[in-house]
Order: sequence, then structure tokens, then C-alpha cells
Amino acid sequence: MNLPQEKLFQHVESHPYPLLFATISGAHLYGFPSPDSDFDLRGVHMLPLETVVGLDEGDQTVEKEGIYDGLEIDLVTHDVEKFFRLMLKRNGYVLEQIFSPLVVFSTPKHEELKSIAKNCITRHHAHHYLGFAATQWKLFAKESPPRVKPLLYVYRVLLTGIHLMRTGEVEANLITLNVSAKLPYIDELVDRKRSGPEKGMLQAADLEFHKREYERLTTELESAYEANKLPEMPSARDDLNDLLVRLRLQ
Repeated sequence: MNLPQEKLFQHVESHPYPLLFATISGAHLYGFPSPDSDFDLRGVHMLPLETVVGLDEGDQTVEKEGIYDGLEIDLVTHDVEKFFRLMLKRNGYVLEQIFSPLVVFSTPKHEELKSIAKNCITRHHAHHYLGFAATQWKLFAKESPPRVKPLLYVYRVLLTGIHLMRTGEVEANLITLNVSAKLPYIDELVDRKRSGPEKGMLQAADLEFHKREYERLTTELESAYEANKLPEMPSARDDLNDLLVRLRLQ
């Protein structure tokens, strides 16, 4: 994938606070960007010490949009403490950001965080993906005509959850996930999404088939949750606390 690294880094570099990392999320991470897809960047910033020890809450979340020669870039970051607290919950989204292979900006502490994040993965992350898939399916099912994009999000979320439960590894790329899942219709759906909006619609007759597949994969994820041997609770709290203190004091 050819990434406009200079423009992406230019957007990240203008962030008002020091960053721990910034990675690419969204359709580019999931493996099915369209030619006109904007870039969704996600990351972690570090508020200054005088802010976090004072009475003001500070910018817990920073959202920053920009357009560079027609390329839209959206950057959303959380303060490091807020992000670490999300890691200790069953939030697969933040783990996907940490482990995204599409890195725009990184630091040695980002590499340390990847190591710690492995101990945040629990069997209950299945609930995150089950809930996320149900929400995406509702969005897809109520559209008329139905679009390929939200359907791909449904499959991406379910396959990510199944893979996580079976391997303990975070993988968000639908093309990579389908190497083992072997769903014969995924490549065609991805090609239609990448081809643009004129091919991004589905026939009403396809709905019943995809409804059965959604229900089947949901059951498969539920079964993987019941069978997996991942920890019940994260064991990374002390390591995250230690890293947070060092980041605040550096």
C-alpha cells in the first residue's frame, strides 16, 4: 500500500502535544480503502505535568482534521492516562490502534506499550466484537439500497473477534483474516468497495444470504469465546501504571 507519508506526518507533527504514537485505522487498516477514502489516524498524546496535577482536566481527547492537496486526514488522540484506562477494559479498538502495522509516528515507549498490551487481552474482548458487529449489522440492514461498506465492517469485526479468541493476537485486516477464514465472497465485496460507489451497492436478494452468514459467524464467535483459554482479567495494570508515571515525569 502506497501511503502519503509526508502529508500524514505533516498532520501529526502539528499536534499541540507530544505524541506517544500515531497509527492508521479505518478502511486502510481493515484492507478495503476506496480510491477516495480519507485517512483515519489514531494515537496517544501526553498532557504536560502542570496540567494533570492541577484542577483543570486538560484536553483528554484531541480531534484534528486537515486537507492536504485534496487528501482528508482525521487524527484523534487520547491523553495517555485515558488511553491506558481504556486498555484495561474490554476495548478491542484501542488494541487495534496499538498493534496497527501502519505506523505514522512512533517512539521507544510505543514499542514498550505493545509488549504491555499483550497482557491486556482477555477472553471478554469477545463481547466488544459481538456488540460492535451487532451495531454494524443494524446500520447495514436499515439502508436502502444496502451498501457494501457497512457489510464489510460487519465481517471484519466478527473475523477479528474470532481470530483474537483463537490465537490471542490482534489482527484487523480483513484480507489477512480471510486467508484462514476462507469466506469465498469477501474478495468480491472488497473489490466492489475499492471500485467506488457505483459498484458499492448490493441487491436486496443478497440480504438473506448475508443475514445467514452474519448469524453463523456470530455463533462462531460465541463458541470461540466459550472455548478459549485467554485470561479472565488483564494483568498489565502495574506495568501500565509504571509506564504512565515515567511518561509524566520525563
